Amino acid sequence: MAELSHRALRELIESFGGCDEYFTEMISAGAFAAGGPFEAWYADNGPCPGKTVYQLGGRDAGQIARAAALLSERECLGIDINMGCSAPAITRTGAGVRWMESIDKAGNLAALTRKAVKRRLSVKLRTGPGDDFDYLVRFCRRLEEEGVELITLHPRTAREKFRRQAKWSYVPALKKELRIKVAGNGDISSAAEMLDRSALCDAVMTGRLAVKQPWCFSEARTLETRNSGGYDSRGYNVEETGLRFLELLCRYQPPEFHLSRARRFFSYFCGSLTWAHYLTTLLNREQGLAGMERVWRGYFAEHPEEINIPRRKQRGMLFL
Repeated sequence: MAELSHRALRELIESFGGCDEYFTEMISAGAFAAGGPFEAWYADNGPCPGKTVYQLGGRDAGQIARAAALLSERECLGIDINMGCSAPAITRTGAGVRWMESIDKAGNLAALTRKAVKRRLSVKLRTGPGDDFDYLVRFCRRLEEEGVELITLHPRTAREKFRRQAKWSYVPALKKELRIKVAGNGDISSAAEMLDRSALCDAVMTGRLAVKQPWCFSEARTLETRNSGGYDSRGYNVEETGLRFLELLCRYQPPEFHLSRARRFFSYFCGSLTWAHYLTTLLNREQGLAGMERVWRGYFAEHPEEINIPRRKQRGMLFL
């Protein structure tokens, strides 16, 4: 969720009712410990500090522990170590999913960080370097022994990235092998699917769906059963939501981040629109948020039928 899970998006999601926990963008432990110029923006814990989890990445265990200690002094729910990122720019440095290559090194990192933090300690990971469930269990048991309290599993190997379908059968299977909580992540395409998956584990993490549909958590809470029907014609106003995001981006992110964050957001958020590719092409040509706003308004002036997405009627409440 690089360039996505920043405060502006969290504010937008919270305006629709919010979710249980917000994970930050991956914070570089080395840059944070060194006081990098943009780290204050990455460490912004709004709008709900008590629900915010600081996600840390890096290749040096000492740096990760030091950064975790500093962040732990702030109001937050917990500290998360990213051992699941498979982006080449991250893995080349020895960070992200590269930690899963050695149970001992990952265990030592968890132990060092556990001593440094006062908050909940969690780890996000993949199935590992290969598709070996027994290795995954041994890896996670070591983390459990070192004081990790929650594991979020994205059930793909390091090389699969987003190729092939996530092996969700691994999530409940891993939960049975551990005493600590296990969350599942990957291939969540709707609020209904989020609810279905929540029956398999202790929690469900979703990323891209929350960008495409910032109201997805609200939808999940209002679904009484998988087959609950009926729609409210008022719906969710897509045009207003996009405009609100641009305003929040200006308020909570530095100017240097505006274009990259806006382009990344709209690359997902436009997905439900008929002419999504055309619209994102126009948006990406703009060199400022004012121009992007004009393009956005212009699209809905030409396609008013796409302003609203139907909202499922509320007939009961289910919580993740």
